[in-house]
Amino acid sequence: MSHNFRQTDILRIAKENGRVTVEALADRFGVTLQTIRRDLAELTHSGSLDRVHGGAILPSGVTNIEYEDRRNLNASSKGKIAKICASYIPDKTSVFLGIGTTPEAVARELNNRKDLLVVTNNMHVAEIMKTNESCDLVLTGGAFRNADSGLVGPCAVKTLEMFKFDFAVIGCSALDQSGDMLDFDMQEVVVNQALLRFSREMLLVVDNSKFQRSAPYRVGSLRDVGRIFTDNPLPEKVANLCKDHGVEVLREAQNS
Repeated sequence: MSHNFRQTDILRIAKENGRVTVEALADRFGVTLQTIRRDLAELTHSGSLDRVHGGAILPSGVTNIEYEDRRNLNASSKGKIAKICASYIPDKTSVFLGIGTTPEAVARELNNRKDLLVVTNNMHVAEIMKTNESCDLVLTGGAFRNADSGLVGPCAVKTLEMFKFDFAVIGCSALDQSGDMLDFDMQEVVVNQALLRFSREMLLVVDNSKFQRSAPYRVGSLRDVGRIFTDNPLPEKVANLCKDHGVEVLREAQNS
């Protein structure tokens, strides 16, 4: 396989899994570790990946990955995370489902439930939930964000002021070592920050790719979250912060 085709495959794998390792890629392509290191160096130089110890990750920055790429990133794990999260939301409750591909997966798991009040600023979620005639569905106002069909900004916040949700399910673009939830769009951040005031319990759904990324805007701290639903063990510093703040962490591997 030529190195151009190999690097294309490496990028595809990184988008699916959030990161790649030198050893796994060498085994996959039947080449030496040094060959893979050269591939990763070239991809890092072009800005396609960020080099880390033992491999590479998708690059951090001030702009997010395209929505369809995010939907495919760790899709299997997101489905399992969503299933666990949905199991903690009983019927006959009010729930906010936020923007993002993992909250969208939670909507799929909730779509056969009864007597929920579902409020969302995610038009993908609204498309999923509109088929459930047993649930009341409210779509917030807000500025339409074409990149992911989200509704953001002050008008969205104004809608939230009418509610006190039993649960709010949100994702984030990154979860850093200090325990801060980070995102790329200030207009979305103000919506999620409002949810901290208008929800009885915040449920954070986050796959392992978010542990290795960064984003410029701070949503809030882990101390604001009731439960975290994820796929891999949290980084040690983040796991210790969860213990300090009494945040319950539930992993899909524990339930598979």
